[in-house]
Amino acid sequence: MLGLRERKKAKTKAAIQHHALRLFRERGYAETTIEQIAEAAEVSPSTFFRYYPTKEDVVLTEFMDSATFELMVNAPAELSPLRAILYAVHETFGRMSPEDLDLEFTRNELIESVPELRRGMLAEMTRPIELLVEAMAIRLDRPADDADLRLFAGAVIGGLTTVTRRTANAGVDTMMQSLDDSFARLEQMLTLPAPSQSRSRRRR
Repeated sequence: MLGLRERKKAKTKAAIQHHALRLFRERGYAETTIEQIAEAAEVSPSTFFRYYPTKEDVVLTEFMDSATFELMVNAPAELSPLRAILYAVHETFGRMSPEDLDLEFTRNELIESVPELRRGMLAEMTRPIELLVEAMAIRLDRPADDADLRLFAGAVIGGLTTVTRRTANAGVDTMMQSLDDSFARLEQMLTLPAPSQSRSRRRR
């Protein structure tokens, strides 16, 4: 459990991001300054930079929240890795307030429409892949350096990103249905080999 100081820092970070996304939606990304975000969040510009090194980071940071992958680790045991990920995504969006959902779609729209954010998202994708590898390693009791886990995670995050970007303006129900359909197709394409098969291939 987070201590009081950590909870306060997390709350401040979330408030900055919340106000930034709201201002980007109302005024436009290029037209919104860091000073305006800091003022809306009732922090100093130097505090903004302590949490987000650049304006891009306030959109891209936690593109995939670590809490989502914790839900995946603790998903019902009978679910396959892909179904456990889908379960976690459904739970994440199901717990969001209408305002938070609206801001999440604002984030997706910004990433789709602002060139520097699109480029930044490609770099940011490495973080959710690492988080997914870690979650799968824990859930499946496999080593975190398993090459097959990394390939599997890369394919899943790529598919997830493609769907969320394509449905950024369609609303949460359409996006979740699209995710369900896409994961059903991914199940037909992706098979995660058993650990023994992975190790035997690497020894050859």
